[in-house]
Amino acid sequence: LNDYLDGVIETIFAHSGTVMKIIGDAVQATFGAPLDDPDHAAHAVACALAIDQFAEGFRADLLTQGIELGSTRVGVNTGQAIIGNFGGKRFFDYTAYGDAVNIAARLEDANKEVGTRICVSESAAEKIAGFQGRPIGTLLLKGKTQAVRCFEPLSMTQADDRATATYQNAFALLEAKDPKAKQAFAALMGQNDDDPLAAYHLGRILGGEIGCEITLSR
Repeated sequence: LNDYLDGVIETIFAHSGTVMKIIGDAVQATFGAPLDDPDHAAHAVACALAIDQFAEGFRADLLTQGIELGSTRVGVNTGQAIIGNFGGKRFFDYTAYGDAVNIAARLEDANKEVGTRICVSESAAEKIAGFQGRPIGTLLLKGKTQAVRCFEPLSMTQADDRATATYQNAFALLEAKDPKAKQAFAALMGQNDDDPLAAYHLGRILGGEIGCEITLSR
């Protein structure tokens, strides 16, 4: 666990992030505090992709030793938060509080249901020039009344992949509530059956759901 945390923490530091808390195997980080960072959203998403690359490699290495770990999930959101010492005079506890922080935590958890490993809110994506990502849908997170449009960020290699363009076309049909979305996602799964997000949407369609508005169960 310490080796894993070392890798995640070093990745956060390398992308100008601040480690706020470590809770078990979870790490909370902020970008843009305590020092202002105009590119905080871009740094956060780049960090998320780097953490994913590290974690998947770490998981593969341990698997060769017979140790099986689950996937690392990351939620990224931007917004206003109250940040400072919440530990009183005797204990320094540098913490971030606010709805923006809660949404990031909910997005991390949302990955479990939609099949992604990284979930980025629209508020973060729209702050990044040339953001590359696949739309996940408009998610109504547990405990929230306002839905959040979310994306799965992609590396440059993934963004240029033909399968990404095929997914974008299928999602456009889904968003338009076009019946052809079923065929489009089925064809996508036929080309690549190792795409959990596409499988999730196909499952929704086969279950009678239409559109990209998703009420999460967790």
